[in-house]
Amino acid sequence: MSEKYEFFIAGRTRNKENILNICKIFEDLNISHYCFLKNEESHKEAGLDLNDNNLADTFEKLELQSDAVKTIFKNDLEGEKNSKNYLLVLPAGKSAHIEAGIAYGLGKKCYAIGEYDVTDSLYLIFDKIFADINELKEFLENYK
Repeated sequence: MSEKYEFFIAGRTRNKENILNICKIFEDLNISHYCFLKNEESHKEAGLDLNDNNLADTFEKLELQSDAVKTIFKNDLEGEKNSKNYLLVLPAGKSAHIEAGIAYGLGKKCYAIGEYDVTDSLYLIFDKIFADINELKEFLENYK
């Protein structure tokens, strides 16, 4: 499988503004990326409105086996598989941390940005944890 994206950007919907600011850096630098918050097609297919201010609450109330949840799962996992690198935007929830484990298991380079609450040995899966958006931007400017 050839990779379509340089980066898979993960985080939690409640951190939407920060994640979208990071996506903007990727767009400005013309670096391909997959972000669950930018995938309108996937949300439409799942019957969800990506612009719903209560999207996190709406999604969390769905049944785990619902078609909407399965659609989002399938599309996001495909995006992750088709990405060369993984970027976790902290703070993040359980799903994004599980995705980090998947990325690591698939042999992808893993990065994170932001502060983590407590030291955890499993954060050693990250090749680099960027302190802030400026540090990430500098890395990305030198990436290509």
